[in-house]
Amino acid sequence: MTVAPSVLMQAALDVARIASLVALRYYKTGVAVETKHDGSPVTLADRAAEQIAREWIHARFPADGILGEEFGETPGASGRRWILDPIDGTKSFVRGVPLWGTCVAVCEGDDVLAGAAAFPAVEEYIAAAPGEGCWHNDSRCQVSATAHIGEATVLVTDDRAFPSADRRAGWDVLSHQAAVSRSWGDCYGYLLVATGRADVMVDPVLNPWDVPPFLAIIEEAGGVFTSWNGRRDAFAGDAIATNRALADVARSLLWSTDAAR
Repeated sequence: MTVAPSVLMQAALDVARIASLVALRYYKTGVAVETKHDGSPVTLADRAAEQIAREWIHARFPADGILGEEFGETPGASGRRWILDPIDGTKSFVRGVPLWGTCVAVCEGDDVLAGAAAFPAVEEYIAAAPGEGCWHNDSRCQVSATAHIGEATVLVTDDRAFPSADRRAGWDVLSHQAAVSRSWGDCYGYLLVATGRADVMVDPVLNPWDVPPFLAIIEEAGGVFTSWNGRRDAFAGDAIATNRALADVARSLLWSTDAAR
C-alpha cells in the first residue's frame, strides 16, 4: 500500500502527540522506576505511551510492522515499519526535567519516510518528511546559519558515554573550541539543532529507536545528519547532527583523534 509522505508525516506527528500526552499524565507524579537489563530506567509511563501508540498504528496501518523500545518488534506485511521511542530521555523524565520527548519514525528498510517528536512538557512538536519540509509547532523551521565553530553551541547527551578514548578526545576538541557546550541532550538536542537554537548534536551510543525521526527532521530543516563515520544512516548506533555550514568542520574535529574511523 502506498501512502503519500505528507500523510505519513501527519500520522507520525499525531501518534507522537497522542502517546506523549499519555506519558505526560505520569510526569512529576512520583511514578515508580524500574531498571531494565541494560541498566536503563523504565516506568509505567513508557509502557503506557508505547501501548497507546501501537494501538493507534495498528488501527490505521494494520499491515505495517512496529519496533518499539519497550515491547520489541511486531512484524508487518507492507514493507513499512514504525519505530517508537515512547519516552526518549527517561532519566530526565523521572527527575522532573522537561527535556524528554516521544519519538516516532516511519521507515521502509533503512529509509526514513517520515519522522516526528513531541515534547509535551515544553509544548513543542516537530515533524518532517523528505520533500515536505520540517515543521515546528505548525511553522516551517530551519537550522542556524552559524559558520564559525567559535560561535557554535554544541550538545551531547552524556559525555561519559563515549565508547573509546579517541572518540571522547574528539568531543573534547570540538567542545573546547565551541562557544557553548551543553548536555541534557537526548531527543531535545536534535530539536534544538533543527530549530536553529543549537548548531551541533552528538550521540556516541544509540539504540535503533533513538534517532530515526531526526534524520528526516534535520535534513528537511537544512542540516546534515550522519553516523559518526559520516554515513547517512539512522541506524548506525551513533549520530552527528549539524547545521550545514558547520558540517565539515564539526566532523573533522570529532574525527581528529578517532583512530577507529
